[in-house]
Amino acid sequence: MMIVLLVCVVGLSVVSGQHTGGGKPAYNYGDALGKSILFFDAQRSGKLPSNNPIKWRGDSALHDKGSHGEDLTGGWYDAGDNVKFNLPMASSTTLLLWGFIQWKDAYQSSHQINQMYDSVKWPLDYFLKCWNPHSQTYYAQVGNGNADHSFWGRPEDMTMARPAYKVTASKPGSDVAGGTAAALAAGSIAFKSKDHGYSSKLLNSAKSLYQFAKNHKGIYSSSIPEASQFYRSSGYKDELCEAAMWLYKATKDHQYLNDAKSFHENAWAWALSWDDKKIACQMLLYEATKDNQYKQEIEGYFKGWKPGGGIKYTPCGLAWRDQWGSTRYAANTAFMALMAADHGIDALSLRKWAQGQINYILGDNNKCFSYMIGFGKHYPLRPHHRGASCHAHCDSSILHSSAPSPHVLVGALVGGPDEHDKYVDKRDDYVHNEVACDYNAGFQSALAGLTHLVHTNNLPQADKRKCHC
Repeated sequence: MMIVLLVCVVGLSVVSGQHTGGGKPAYNYGDALGKSILFFDAQRSGKLPSNNPIKWRGDSALHDKGSHGEDLTGGWYDAGDNVKFNLPMASSTTLLLWGFIQWKDAYQSSHQINQMYDSVKWPLDYFLKCWNPHSQTYYAQVGNGNADHSFWGRPEDMTMARPAYKVTASKPGSDVAGGTAAALAAGSIAFKSKDHGYSSKLLNSAKSLYQFAKNHKGIYSSSIPEASQFYRSSGYKDELCEAAMWLYKATKDHQYLNDAKSFHENAWAWALSWDDKKIACQMLLYEATKDNQYKQEIEGYFKGWKPGGGIKYTPCGLAWRDQWGSTRYAANTAFMALMAADHGIDALSLRKWAQGQINYILGDNNKCFSYMIGFGKHYPLRPHHRGASCHAHCDSSILHSSAPSPHVLVGALVGGPDEHDKYVDKRDDYVHNEVACDYNAGFQSALAGLTHLVHTNNLPQADKRKCHC
């Protein structure tokens, strides 16, 4: 007999999915969830708060300013470098908030809810600084990627110029502006019960920034090519769809839903990433409408990702989309699988698949090795990360040193193995050993989804691991 589990989610309508309980967690997903938050704390730029838990980090980039002296301090450093790229930062913030809103009980049961509010408020506060609705300017990046990447040192020790780049009506960036509007709208939902005034401020900024992105369409990297060599967006329809859907969820204004439908792309996404949000748009549209068209697109996406669908799998079972952040792509799709299951799509199969991918990342592989730093007994010791690799004195020789980093970058998810499950812990291997905010974001929300399943006794029995060590 099929039992329907009704789950009331804060900020969302009631969603349903099949009861899929009976399994025991292979790992402490809640512990991993808390560690992931610590990674984002380590990425903070600006004046650090008194409750900063990362003792080896200090204040940095205190003079980040816009072209007219605007205060642009704050936000997250992108990865192992010290640039603030808003396109991936906004994408990361949205994915984190989505999982937080959907599975708030996971943060409560893990005693991480206050830490999560503190964590995600950091980029939201920064986005509010970046957008000026009166001058219709949005600052989308602080720091020059080439200048930054030529410096191997702590963010506290930076002396190079940190130019700020903005989009305007004449130099549009609907991708980065739309993505940020989505994050602000999602933030307004997450903070509504905690701080109504702050929630309203986020929502008002989301509305005006979305309108700016919609009125002045264009791609950021085309408008300001010198600023965005490292994150070149392939389009903006997905970000505008995502922003419109989060605004619809926050306001219930059907004009936003109609906008989202107009920006929707009827295609199977390559993956969920900072650049490609088609599957996110389709998921949000299906949640709101239950239209079979969107369900078919979601099912088609997972058909391509599950075994036999065309994507490569490593011998030990990681769904391997690309060498750049292989764990990131698998974790992001695991997050989407758990979300689809909550909305009644192939619940048992998708939850089992998602659990298998996260278990691989946490240690179910040929090395019994966690690709999350600080989790388990064996994990990376030499991530491609400037701050963690440096004592007070630091230079480029540290990049190529074989010594473990002096600071443990707890919670960071490294890029991961190659398609043969091979991985070498080398600091100068930025393909497989870099860390990034967008690597951790969907991963953390997948951990929240699994923690929720454990908390509600709805975790499925995991498939047997393919490799032993």
